[in-house]
Order: sequence, then structure tokens, then C-alpha cells
Amino acid sequence: MLRLYLVFARTLFAAWIALGQLLRQAAAALGAANGDQPARPARFTLVLLVVLPSALFAALVMPRIHLVMTPSIDAYAVRVSPGPIRRGDYVMFTLRHPVAGPNAVQVTKHALCLPGDRLTLSERPSAHAPSATGVHYYCNGRLLGVSLPEARGGLKLEHMNWSGVIPPGLAYVGSPHPRGFDSRYLGLLPIARLTRMERIL
Repeated sequence: MLRLYLVFARTLFAAWIALGQLLRQAAAALGAANGDQPARPARFTLVLLVVLPSALFAALVMPRIHLVMTPSIDAYAVRVSPGPIRRGDYVMFTLRHPVAGPNAVQVTKHALCLPGDRLTLSERPSAHAPSATGVHYYCNGRLLGVSLPEARGGLKLEHMNWSGVIPPGLAYVGSPHPRGFDSRYLGLLPIARLTRMERIL
């Protein structure tokens, strides 16, 4: 038992010496312009006081922040905000559609029409292509948006052709942007797929 204790003590002491040498070497590297100058441990300590909190902030906070990559809503950065989704809230969901490209993307919109609200539509000639139809969507009589016949690049868009009282568990999501890609083309989305967000920038 004594021999094990001595081995453990020697190993611990060696580790302590090695750590001290490492700290001195790091301090010298950070604090001295040339290898023949004395180490400046105070500078090393100062660097640690700056770097460690910054690294901790990046590790804990940055993954919770989501950048908004499109101009369809009035936000540049959002974060998760737990709670029930209400009309007008920012919501994030996963979009899989040819318009978004081959990979799924995270999209942020507004929850504009919720269960119990009445969604109505009116078909009119499109202002962008008179031979096509543009659908005007209303929630409780308030205009939400107008569908376009095609996306940039010429991809034909199929608009949602549904109206009535929105059933439980579904929502119309969108934005005021005329080219926003949302429920005008995706249809009503399950609320269970939506994550409530709040704007931070």
C-alpha cells in the first residue's frame, strides 16, 4: 500500500512540475517577443481571463442564435423562445422543397393564421403574369399575401387552394414580403413542427 502511495505521489508531483513548465512556456510564448526574454506570466493570466469567458460564451450562447438569411421577415437573428405560439410570433421550421435547393434548410416566418381563424382566398389575374392566377389569402378578412405563378429562375409554383376555419394543430405561416416562400405554396403546417422564436437583432 505504501509503495502505491509513493508511486501516486511521484506521478502527481511530476504532473504538477510538467504543468508548471507548460504554463511558463505558454507565458513566455505569449509575453516575450524573443525566446531569450523573460516570461511574463501576468500576461498569460490576462489572456486566459479574456479567452476563457469568450470561449464559454461561444460554446453556450452562439448555438442558440439563428441567423435569418432571407429578407422575408424583419429580423437578422433570432433565438428559441419557449411558450405557446400566438398570432404574429416568429416561428422556425425545416423546409424541404426544390425552391430551397437539394438540402433541407431552417426557415423563419411569422405565424399569421391559427386554429379557429378563418382563412379565405380570392383568385385574380396575377400582376406578374396576366395569363396566370394570383391567389390573395386573408385571415379573418386581413390580407396575408398574394401567390406568384413562378419563383426566380422560372420554377413554376403551385399555390395552396384551401379555405375555411383552420383546424386544431395547423397554422398558416408567412411574411409580408411579396416573394416570401411560405404557406401560400406549402399549405398549412403542423404546429408541432414549428419552434417559437424571438428577435434579438
